[in-house]
Amino acid sequence: MRPYPDRFYPVVPTVAWVARLGRLGVGTIQLRAKDLTHAAAVALVREALAAVAGTGARLVVNDHWQAAIEAGAEHIHLGQEDLAEADLAAIRRAGLTLGLSTHDEGELETALRAQPDYVALGPIYPTTLKAMRFAPQGLDRIGAWKARVGAIPLVAIGGITLERGPGVFAAGADSIAVVSDVTQAADPDERVRGWLTLTRSLQPAA
Repeated sequence: MRPYPDRFYPVVPTVAWVARLGRLGVGTIQLRAKDLTHAAAVALVREALAAVAGTGARLVVNDHWQAAIEAGAEHIHLGQEDLAEADLAAIRRAGLTLGLSTHDEGELETALRAQPDYVALGPIYPTTLKAMRFAPQGLDRIGAWKARVGAIPLVAIGGITLERGPGVFAAGADSIAVVSDVTQAADPDERVRGWLTLTRSLQPAA
């Protein structure tokens, strides 16, 4: 049975990216689009679901949990602010999986109370993608948090490149979420193929 999320977990801003990654064989893809009305979010999620239909890719909707439910998505990811405002009972009734972002001990405790399907920790390395109010976590924190969360999958995010990937996995991450290493790559398709080759080499023998 395929793990969720897959060990390579790109986060992208548009349906065009979702479709591109689905065609390349990516197994878990997060669509992170900000500042949308509910109606626009529903339309976007439906378009993204159609884009990966038949590819085997699982679409994760960032933040817009109500739109995800209405559009028929199966997976969502929430930040801490979104988690505070979300109706977890409605999310569970709809059968959605729930992934949560964490950056410090307090946020981890909050996340674990919500019984998530995975926990994301970041940023592992410095990132220029957006202003971060949290310092880089470093590799040691990955191992410490993996010991805390136990069987819950731990997703590492923030400044992680393909070259850094083996060390992040060796530190204890179950999955690596990647943003700019794919979307800002000179050859995104080749970069994705590199990530897929790496993560497939790490899969346990059947």
